[in-house]
Amino acid sequence: MKSKYSRFLEEDIGRGDVTSELVVPATAKAVGSIVCKEACVLAGVNEASEIFKELGARATIKKKDGSRVKRGTVVLEVRGTARSLLAGERLALNIIMRMSGIATLTDSLVRKCMKINPKLKVAATRKTTPGFREYEKRAVALGGGWPHRMGLYDAILIKNNHIKIAGGVKEALERARRRGRGRKIEIEVESADQAHVALRYGADIVMLDNFKPGDAVKLAKELKKKRPGILIELSGGIRPDNIAEYALAGDIISLGWLTHSVKSIDFSMKLQPE
Repeated sequence: MKSKYSRFLEEDIGRGDVTSELVVPATAKAVGSIVCKEACVLAGVNEASEIFKELGARATIKKKDGSRVKRGTVVLEVRGTARSLLAGERLALNIIMRMSGIATLTDSLVRKCMKINPKLKVAATRKTTPGFREYEKRAVALGGGWPHRMGLYDAILIKNNHIKIAGGVKEALERARRRGRGRKIEIEVESADQAHVALRYGADIVMLDNFKPGDAVKLAKELKKKRPGILIELSGGIRPDNIAEYALAGDIISLGWLTHSVKSIDFSMKLQPE
C-alpha cells in the first residue's frame, strides 16, 4: 500500500534519480543533518522524518514540531544509503521550509493579537496549496492558530454566492436551518444590514467580510449587545500589517495570508559520508 507521501516522492523521483545513479555508488552510506538557517517556529519535521523512512533511511528527530529554534539548530538527523538521503533531501526541505514559514507567521500574529484580545482566534482559510492543505493547516495549529474548516464537508459556511443563489440572507439561513440537522451555521455578510438580518434569523457565527476596522468594531458591539452569545469572525483584506486593528472587533480573525502569501523559512541539509 502506498503511503500518503508516495505521490510527493513520485513527482520528484519519477523514473529514478539519474544523477545519483551515475555518480554515487549504490553501497555508499551517509549521514545527513537538516539545519535551520534562521530563527523560527519549527513545523514539518515529523513529515520529513517519514519521507526518509519511506526511502529506507533512519531518522532521528532532534527538535519537535512546535519548538522555537535558533539559527544553526539541527532539527533532524538521517542515516542510510547516500542515494536514499539524496532522493529525499529536496522534498523534506520543501515541506519543513513551507510549514515552518506558516507556523512562524501564525505564531507572530497570534502573539500580536493576544496582547489586545486574549480570547481571539487567528484562523486559516481554504486558500491553501492544492494537495497540501492537511500540512498547511497543521502548521497553522503548530503556530498557535486555528485551522478552521478543512473543506466544504465539515462546516456550514454560507458565503456571498450562496446568498445570491438562495435569494437573500434570510432565505439562505432558513434553508440551512431546516436541513442542517442542528449544526452551527456561519454566514458571510458584506453590510451592517445583512449582519442584522443574519442575527435575526439565527446565525451562530457572523463573518464580517471586507469591513474597515472601525466599522467592524462598531458593528460587532451592536451585534453582541443584541445577542451576547453571537460569534463574530472577521475576514477579507486582513494582513499582518493591519491585523491588530481588527483584534478588538471579533472572536475570530481568518486570513488567507497565512497560507497564500507566507515566506518559507530557510533550511539546508548537510551530508557527510559514513
